[in-house]
Amino acid sequence: MPASRPGAAGVDVRVVGVLSMAVSLPPVRRAHPGTGGTWMGKGTTCAYWGVDRRELAAFLRSRRERITPADVGLPAGPRRRTPGLRREEAAQLAFISTEYYTRLEQARGPRPSREVLAGLARALRLSDAERDHLHHLAGAPPGPPTGPSREVRQSILDLLYRLPQAAAIVTSATCEVIAWNDLAAALMEDFSALSRRDRNLVRRVFLGPHTRGRRLYGVSDADEFARSAAQDLRAAAARYPNDPEVAELVSELLAGSEEFTRLWASHDVSAGPTLCKTFQHPLVGPVTVNCDVLDITDRDQRVVIYTADPGSPSEEALRLLSVVGTQRMDVPG
Repeated sequence: MPASRPGAAGVDVRVVGVLSMAVSLPPVRRAHPGTGGTWMGKGTTCAYWGVDRRELAAFLRSRRERITPADVGLPAGPRRRTPGLRREEAAQLAFISTEYYTRLEQARGPRPSREVLAGLARALRLSDAERDHLHHLAGAPPGPPTGPSREVRQSILDLLYRLPQAAAIVTSATCEVIAWNDLAAALMEDFSALSRRDRNLVRRVFLGPHTRGRRLYGVSDADEFARSAAQDLRAAAARYPNDPEVAELVSELLAGSEEFTRLWASHDVSAGPTLCKTFQHPLVGPVTVNCDVLDITDRDQRVVIYTADPGSPSEEALRLLSVVGTQRMDVPG
């Protein structure tokens, strides 16, 4: 689930603010920006929106400076001369390079993609209104989604941080891990070190990698999860028929996994989560946890919370993991 600092002052950037250009166009079917779908022009005028780079830079800087390292679980460290996060910290949390983020704050970056905007909104803990404002400044007004939402509501992120004794993740409709707390990273994997592709649990359970022969972090119900994940993905594919990422994921799994192909062919779409499971952790051994799932229906997301029974060896194991974190302590060979 760190970045560099802003230095926009003194940079001479001549940028036209949010600008629109109206032109007459005949009716034509054209690609809908950023979606992969299409829309039908009306044959009168069509508005093209540019990036208001100065306002975008100022907005990003103001949102970054209001967040403390503690807000996002980072150490303050010595010699911190700036309020809020450093640029490199914001960039790391948004999964973009420090150089790219710095260019945005200096009003000289390219138009951010919707994926970058989603990462920035998550990293800077924007409210829904602030997220929409960010999209408008970037020349990409939010439209009706064609694919699963990856933007996690701020209140849900706050919930994850307030569960220090529980491992918690948020998954999208395609079972991509899109938010997590520190204990979840320690129990499962350091998701911040993975690409979006590798954070998808459906891809992980069917295509691997299976570290040390352990399927899906050595969890006891990996086979049951695989069946449930295939069923969930089939339901998601029906809800998002025009999303290219969903189609690509299904195609990849059908080509790479006989097990997925068999489960997909069953057309089942109803499986519930296992309420108790055991992770085989390489450092602390077996960790048996209760699994509770909260549905976020307006975003088609799930919060998955793992807790151990009070006084159990697994509770002690989670306590140890909360101290050790994601550092590796195994010895090669």
